Amino acid sequence: MSGPSGRGEPVIEELTEVWASIVTACEQLDDEQWNRATDCPGWTVKDQVSHLIGIEQMLLGEPSPPQIDVVPVHVLNPFGEMNEAWVEARRGVPGPEVLAEFVAATDRRVDALTAMDGAQFDTVGWSPVGDVPYREFMVTRILDSWAHEQDIRRALDRPGGRNGAGERVVLDRCERTMPYVVGKRVAPPDGTSVLFAVTGAMGRHLLVAVGGGRASLQAAPPADPPSVTITTDQEAFWRRCFGRVTPDELIDSGSVSVVGDGPLGRRVLAAMAFMT
Repeated sequence: MSGPSGRGEPVIEELTEVWASIVTACEQLDDEQWNRATDCPGWTVKDQVSHLIGIEQMLLGEPSPPQIDVVPVHVLNPFGEMNEAWVEARRGVPGPEVLAEFVAATDRRVDALTAMDGAQFDTVGWSPVGDVPYREFMVTRILDSWAHEQDIRRALDRPGGRNGAGERVVLDRCERTMPYVVGKRVAPPDGTSVLFAVTGAMGRHLLVAVGGGRASLQAAPPADPPSVTITTDQEAFWRRCFGRVTPDELIDSGSVSVVGDGPLGRRVLAAMAFMT
């Protein structure tokens, strides 16, 4: 049962952890570092932080900047246009000022979440993944914030923020999405099974089996060998799920191995990017 206030909600502490790690990653950067390209097409390190500010300010009820006049090629949908407006509004702002704005916005969001009661966290409403309780919506904020933190850290060669709340949320979301990837995007025949052997501190074995035209995660090991086994470390797994790296790059680097039905394995790898 939910507590009388947001103070009992783990999602607040988890968001705070990820946001604090983003601040640490962006401390004492020079202009060149703020303007480094990241794995998100068209976005620099500073743009990543600007994007996160925009979403949290929107959730605080602040007005969004005007829509952009020219839509860049990397923007694929109306939500992307909204993101780009937040980014464009801060392109001329020095990086340290953008970071200070991020700290102020996320501090206010933590205060607002802490002031909410359990019933408000239970309330179902809009989110990027459909109508869900507000609590689940905030889990998507952990996922998005941590993904962009890792984009920032990779561009800066400042590794960190790993194996905590953010990565756990991301890996859990990737796990829940693999039946959709296999069953809907790849759509192999009944009797097919795909084993994702994910290694690392938060690694896991995910067996997805197809039966009756549907794919589902299986709790027990299969009686027969899976149709294909895709072995990957956890970083390569979520980077592929986020579309940050191509299947060929993973295979060529040795980060992923495919044993069994090779063509099926490559089809699965090609279909894995569900969050880009």
